[in-house]
Amino acid sequence: MTQLIVTPDTAGLTDVPGFEAAGVACDIREKNDLKRLDLSLFFSLRPCTAAGTFTKNAVKAAPVLLCQKHLAEGGPFHGIIANSGNANACTGADGLRDAQATAQRASASLNLKPASFFICSTGRIGQPMPMDRLLKGLERAVSEKGRTPVHGKKAADAILTSDTRAKTVTVSFTYDGKKHVVAGVAKGAGMIQPNMATMLAFLATDFSVPRSFLQKTLSEAVTGTFNCITVDGDMSTNDTVLMLANGHSGVSVGDKSPRELRVLFAEAVWKVCDALADKIVSDGEKITKVVEVKVAGAASAEDAEKVARAIGNSLLVKSSWYGEDPNWGRLADAAGYAGAKLVEAKLDILYNDTPAMTAGRPHAELKPKWKEIVKARRFTITLNLHLGKAAFRLLATDLTEGYVNYNKSE
Repeated sequence: MTQLIVTPDTAGLTDVPGFEAAGVACDIREKNDLKRLDLSLFFSLRPCTAAGTFTKNAVKAAPVLLCQKHLAEGGPFHGIIANSGNANACTGADGLRDAQATAQRASASLNLKPASFFICSTGRIGQPMPMDRLLKGLERAVSEKGRTPVHGKKAADAILTSDTRAKTVTVSFTYDGKKHVVAGVAKGAGMIQPNMATMLAFLATDFSVPRSFLQKTLSEAVTGTFNCITVDGDMSTNDTVLMLANGHSGVSVGDKSPRELRVLFAEAVWKVCDALADKIVSDGEKITKVVEVKVAGAASAEDAEKVARAIGNSLLVKSSWYGEDPNWGRLADAAGYAGAKLVEAKLDILYNDTPAMTAGRPHAELKPKWKEIVKARRFTITLNLHLGKAAFRLLATDLTEGYVNYNKSE
């Protein structure tokens, strides 16, 4: 049976044949810092099909609106230009013109159509984009782009904001004697609760993939990965996930492909998204804990998600995790106000495999075991409602004074 090989901390999109990248410094933050990389170019030598998911925030950044427009036009596509340090959000008509000008400059430099490029931004909201700096940096990125791991890693670094490390992963597998690749890169550490984190994620593959199949595959993966994480419960104005397929391998995957190939491709995309989502949560701003919240036995999928998010976003719960206090009463409380169907006398709560409550009855004698479990950097909390078969899994974090100090001013 074909196995998927997951390789973390890779060069990112340059692992995919036919993709080039660049990361340059152009001082978009306007702090006289020409050492910090802040502009990325991801470029495919071949035309690509594309898919994307975007924030559901009613306040959408100009690059999101432009990405949605370009995606609707159908391509073909050749690349992604992404900057950090400025979100180009809440910037009105000027912001949209700036995003369009970025695509136009790239297209002129590479003799392609503006609509063949996606534009993405992340950083501070409400600031005009320093276009002179950005466009000069873009010219350097075009001239410096390449396919080496160094190029890929620089591009991965250039999209970071409050992140402490780059986030990349590559998944490969062999089918019919030929190796195939799906690679990804992401950024995100704060303002994380996507619903489609501040998060951007870009994926690429060497398969040829029809647009509709690519969109379906990506949307399903995003729903079960990026949309199942939270750091602080805030949805960004700029959340974007994009995927490009350049067909470099000469092999197509779509609705009419053999089932084995369709499954392998979907699993590869899922694993890339899942690995990147985990990296985002693990790098949450000033966190000390990553907590997997699992809700089972809910009457509906909506109820399961409500309970998980109520727990994962509760300030009281998150503070107790930071304090290494197994205060399961706060878990029960959050589950109770989540707005889901719940019967206290049926509720089970466990820390890893150790019960804190069974059928509404507490196990006070097991408190020493709970306390030991919550000292770990990662642990699991499971709630079984015993009211149905629906389930939901959420990756969440604790809340520290470091988070407050970091975010109390810019």
